[in-house]
Amino acid sequence: MSDSLRDQLLGLGFKPAPAPERKPETRPAARPDPARNQEAGRRPQPDRQRQGKPSHPRSADKPHAGQGRPPSRPRSREEIDLAKAYAIRAQKEKDERIEAERLKQEQARERREAKAKLAGLLKDQALNDPAADIARHFDYGGKIKRIHVTASQLKSLNAGELGVVQLDGRYLLVTAALLEQVEAIFPPAIALKVDPDAPAVDDPYADPQFQVPDDLVW
Repeated sequence: MSDSLRDQLLGLGFKPAPAPERKPETRPAARPDPARNQEAGRRPQPDRQRQGKPSHPRSADKPHAGQGRPPSRPRSREEIDLAKAYAIRAQKEKDERIEAERLKQEQARERREAKAKLAGLLKDQALNDPAADIARHFDYGGKIKRIHVTASQLKSLNAGELGVVQLDGRYLLVTAALLEQVEAIFPPAIALKVDPDAPAVDDPYADPQFQVPDDLVW
């Protein structure tokens, strides 16, 4: 429209058309960037301690090492002496146990060696007669034991000319000379050694009439 026509219209009472309102521009919402979020998650968080906030509130109440603890009371002379006495006694008891165990092992070793020597000495030296029918009883180890002998062997046994030795659960009849050697090697093996000068009452089983019946359980 030309300016003359516009002026004519305005002169006739027409109002100019209002200018259109301008709307604010709206930008599309930005999409979240995963890489940027991961980077933001790796950023160090603000240090609370630097901002004046302690990370452990209770730690501030705890005293430092050496602070707030009562000093340890020094031990008295009596307590020190008592502790020393206990230590000395404990060491002494330990030494005694070690020594007792050593002696026990030493005795066991000597016993094994003596029995081995005794077995060699008595090899093929026993006088036991398979045909013997007289039971000669005797006390050995707190129990009544017996060995079968002949009439002549019983007489020699009661006269002290023979003796009885225990070896591996067997009772062997041996001469008095061999009995002396056994006694020198291992005395506990002597099961019966008769003293001919001793009163008969000391050995009630020497007389055959006082034999213990075979069917009697002891």
